[in-house]
Amino acid sequence: MASVSFAVGLLPYASVRFPVLSNANSLKLSSSASISTPILQQKLCSLLSPLPLSPRPRPLTIVSAKGYKMKTHKASAKRFRVTGQGKIVRRRAGKQHLLVKKNTKRKSRLSKMHAVSRSDYDNVIGALPYLKVNRNAT
Repeated sequence: MASVSFAVGLLPYASVRFPVLSNANSLKLSSSASISTPILQQKLCSLLSPLPLSPRPRPLTIVSAKGYKMKTHKASAKRFRVTGQGKIVRRRAGKQHLLVKKNTKRKSRLSKMHAVSRSDYDNVIGALPYLKVNRNAT
């Protein structure tokens, strides 16, 4: 580990440690961008540290900028589920109330799960980003 010592206000000398990586010239971030470390080390040397660093620049690691998690729409999560084959299914509408005037055959048909139409897949998957759906299932 490379360490840089510097004074902070009235506090005594503190030490910052950076891990040493095998690639010597660039800082790898979680995105595709990279930062050149010699510039960063020169600024650290001139501003913070009276101690000389090694002649070979060492890379720094910055752990941040992971991005946001996609949020599940909880109301949709309660209404849809995925079958073993990867199809999205839902309940039929019309079986919550006024059941006296509906015959038994109709109520039985409304009780069954029904596959979501292919044209609605994009809407459901947008609301439920972590749903394990097989788009090729028919």
